[in-house]
Amino acid sequence: MARDPVTSPVSYELNVSRLPAKGITITMEADTAQRVALARTHGLLSVEFFSTELLVRPWRGDGVRVTGRVTADMTQACVVTLEPLAARVDEEISAVFIPEGSKLARIEGESGEIVIEPEGADLPETFSGDTIDLGALAEEFFALGIDPYPRKEGAAFDITAEPPEEAAAGPLQEALMRLRNGR
Repeated sequence: MARDPVTSPVSYELNVSRLPAKGITITMEADTAQRVALARTHGLLSVEFFSTELLVRPWRGDGVRVTGRVTADMTQACVVTLEPLAARVDEEISAVFIPEGSKLARIEGESGEIVIEPEGADLPETFSGDTIDLGALAEEFFALGIDPYPRKEGAAFDITAEPPEEAAAGPLQEALMRLRNGR
């Protein structure tokens, strides 16, 4: 999950240089302006609720593990009818961060290859400085939970329907009909 250089509408930077061994819990809830910005950014009609609870704790010395959950209530447009459709995102968050230059970031082995297990954990992400943007991380998992093709129950495309009569009135449609009929 590469970081976007644009700041997230729900940006929340946490200094991770001195985390307690047991970690720290961060709870965030988006305000009205942040929810409006999230809706605009992700092509939603609205975001009524956006909340996340994260546990941030040290990982293998200088790394950081973030676990938790993001939940959101939103309204999308049905891809068939364009009517408003209520939807919910409830995604588990799990990520590991390591500082740039960390010994954990070096590739091991003679070949220099990185072996990725399809069902295994994601590779750690690197960060610079001593802060991680937890809001941007939560937004990434929120985006993963959005249905890209929301459809109201029972809504379906009717691909067998004839086009309306008025659609055949234009010059392009008339030319296409002449071609189709071989005239």
